Amino acid sequence: MFVKICGITTEEDGLLAVGLGADALGFVFAPSKRRVTVRTAREIASRLPEEVMTIGVFRDETPNRVVESVQRAGLVGAQLHGHESPEQVASIRSRLRFVVKAFAAGSPELDHVDRYQVDAVLLDAPTPGSGEVFDWSLADAIPDHHRVILAGGLTPANVGAAVRQVEPWGVDVSTGVERHPGRKDGPLLRRFVAAARAAEPEPQHPDGALPYDWRDDG
Repeated sequence: MFVKICGITTEEDGLLAVGLGADALGFVFAPSKRRVTVRTAREIASRLPEEVMTIGVFRDETPNRVVESVQRAGLVGAQLHGHESPEQVASIRSRLRFVVKAFAAGSPELDHVDRYQVDAVLLDAPTPGSGEVFDWSLADAIPDHHRVILAGGLTPANVGAAVRQVEPWGVDVSTGVERHPGRKDGPLLRRFVAAARAAEPEPQHPDGALPYDWRDDG
């Protein structure tokens, strides 16, 4: 189970999340209470273990701006939460090692998900970062051959049920493991990671590694 902790704003929270078992960290560059600068993201990322996937989160930025920001911050890839076209996404993916395209649950855009050249599809609540839960059965709209990352209102209390129902490739959380916007809570992080992993039906990577090694995806 791929576990991503989003909305990291401090080195302390980044190292805490990784120490408690997170596979990936998200840095928000889109308008948000958790927004960070490229410089801040770079300072945090430079202190993380090299195996941690670091993702910049964007909304309706130009491909060149996305790629430039990710590279300047020393991150691995991008997560796109706007109205990016398949062509824009393809341009970004051709220059970065890992790209996630986010879709709102129930969005008609999910009918065209196969047009996007991405490494994973993230299914989120209609209002990203709101902490709202949606009908998880809407994940059925995503074709089986896509890696699905489930987000939107996940908490230590419900992530196990979500994983058992949807059987996603990964989960993504921000609000559900915070003391207040932008600052993570250690006990909540620990419980979230443990609950997500415990609910995985048949672990495909029993040694604790990622489902695949992104470092081999040049």
